[in-house]
Formats: sequence, C-alpha cells, structure tokens
Amino acid sequence: MSEKPKVRGGLCLNVDGEGCKRFVARDIAREQAKAPIANGPKSVLVLGCSGGYGLASRIAAAFGGPRAETLGVSFERAPTERKAGSPGWYNNEAFDAAAKAAGLKAVTLSADAFADATREAVAQLAKENGFAPFDLVVYSLASPMRTDPKTGILYKSAIKPIGKPHTARTLDIMTCEMKEVTVEPATPEEIEATVKVMGGEDWIIWMDFLRDRGLLAPGCKTVAYSYIGPKCTQDIYRSGTLGRAKENLEAAAKTITEALAPLGGLGVVSVNKALVTRASAVIPAMPPYISCLFKVMKAHGLHEDCLDQIDRLFRERLYAPDGAMPTDEAGRIRIDDWEMRPEIQAEVDALMAALTPENVEATTDIAGYRTDFLALHGFVG
Repeated sequence: MSEKPKVRGGLCLNVDGEGCKRFVARDIAREQAKAPIANGPKSVLVLGCSGGYGLASRIAAAFGGPRAETLGVSFERAPTERKAGSPGWYNNEAFDAAAKAAGLKAVTLSADAFADATREAVAQLAKENGFAPFDLVVYSLASPMRTDPKTGILYKSAIKPIGKPHTARTLDIMTCEMKEVTVEPATPEEIEATVKVMGGEDWIIWMDFLRDRGLLAPGCKTVAYSYIGPKCTQDIYRSGTLGRAKENLEAAAKTITEALAPLGGLGVVSVNKALVTRASAVIPAMPPYISCLFKVMKAHGLHEDCLDQIDRLFRERLYAPDGAMPTDEAGRIRIDDWEMRPEIQAEVDALMAALTPENVEATTDIAGYRTDFLALHGFVG
C-alpha cells in the first residue's frame, strides 16, 4: 500500500486499498443513517458496480431501501505481492464484506461486462445464488474500449470535438497550473468507435438477454447515466464524441422500453451532475468548471456527491412515494437540475471569467476537487 499519492498529468498512479475500504464504509454508514427508501428495489443488477455512480447505486439499493439483494459486475485488477489492485477491487471487497455483515445477499463478478460470456456467468450466478428476477438493472459502465461480441472488433473511444479543433483552459489539480490545450477534431472512425464503446448498443444487448432468460421481474426498471453540462464544456463534451455516444445511449432507453412492454418495464436515462471522476480530470475545461461549480453549489447548500445524487434519484424519481417520475422533453430524468439552475450557472460563469493561475485557490474549490479525486484512489483522511 502507498502512503502518498503519485499524480502525473491528471492521473493517479497508485492506490491505498485500505483507504478505499474506509471510503466505502463511510458511504454505507451515511446511507444507513437516512430514512429508508420505502418503495426501493428488491433485486438489483449493477453493471459497473465498483465506483462512482454505479457503486453509489449499489449502496443505495442495499443499504438505503428494503435491503435489496445485489449482483454487481465490474472488471478489476486484483492485488499481487508486488502491485496493488485497482481501486474498484478494494471497493468491491469492502461492499461485499459490509453486505455479509448486514446479512444481505451480495455477489460480485469481476469480468468484462461487454462480453457474452459474462452475461452467461451472470445468469448462472443469479440461478446458483437464488436471486429473484431483477426489478432494477443499473447500467453504469465506464471503459475506454469494447470488443463487439458479434464481430470481434475492438473499439477504442476518443474524447474529442467534432468538426473543428477545440481550445480550452485546463487546470492541474495538484499544482494549480493553468494552460491552454487544443484538441484536434475526431475522425469519422473515432466518432463511430466512441459510440460503439459508450453508447447504448451494449445496454440493449444486456436487457434483451436478461428478458429472454426470464431474469427480469414484471414492472422492472433499468437506468443508465448521462451528462449534458453547461455551454463552456459543450465543444469537448456534449457536442463532441462523448455527446454522440450519450445521444445514442439516450435513444437506447426508448428501444429498451418498447422491448420491455410485455413486462410493463421501463428504460430511462438519468442526467446527473458534474462530479470528479478519473475521466473528468483529463478532459479539458472540466477541472476548472467543476472546481468553480463546487465553490458555488457548496455556498448555496446544493452540493451533492455520487451517493447524494443516487439517493435523490431513487427517492424522488425512480421510487417516489406518489409514483411520479418527472422527465424533460426528451424523456430523461434530470438530477442535474440543481447544477443547471440559471443563477448557479451565472455565478459559475463569473468565476470562470475571473480565473487566473494566481487566484485559483481563492476563486475555486480546487481543494475540494483535489480531495474528491484522491479519494477515488483511497487517499482519504
């Protein structure tokens, strides 16, 4: 285990496994301290369960609702004598231990969620462990590559603008150094590959598989997570390759809802707020934007982390007591609603405009960003 984080170019190169476990234990305790989610799910499959919104979804389902049984899938690296495991490996280990201690049914599979063999393994594990048909499937995969199970072609995503180069200021979260970077536009092949990796094709395959194997309960729901964001990140995010993938993901929700009609099921996308992830740290414009956003939202008492967001998603949208699930004109759930309030965005814009290398610490919540980033790798206080 490492005592100090080693961060280079927006990437953390090491991990504190025991810190990861403490972080998960803390979030479980936070969820247990809240009032139960009365109408929550009872049998849950989480695809991409080891961190971020996926891990938060598993915690909220198991420890915040009617003690849901959970089956989680993520592709993790186990520790060896010479090298620590991936952060998600320790997160999963901590969740499994806590679930066992609480008498909850929990099974975690470390495997490539894009592979047909993994789908078969999930079906077998669900049968062997006596899982009820899933009434909630969370699709929260984050991977830079995917092999198409039909063709065997490996696709790699690219975070790039479309049509023209994009120049933006970026921020080194450890040194507070600011600089301009220019990202060249994506090729048609890169756009296609990003959609193949991060779009909705695999989500549809999963839901068709689960339906055909009788693994979905009547009235089941499935949710995938997306992001839209403000104008200052549009060129590199929503109008870029990532945006094309998210549009494809959002269109897949409608296809899934139609396919689940005989079960009375629902596929929906939740648009969530900007938070610190390993990916966002290396996307130009995102570190300065998120640092300013945190400053403003904390000042207004509106800041949420992953667990806060998912708890609100479950309580006020997916499992609201009155059964209401408000959506936008495109049928998406919007729990980025607090982030996108006009008055919040106006204050963030003002901070962004005034930002210089000399005033980063005073103008933004770079300290909060840094804390959240390091916590992803187990470096927590």
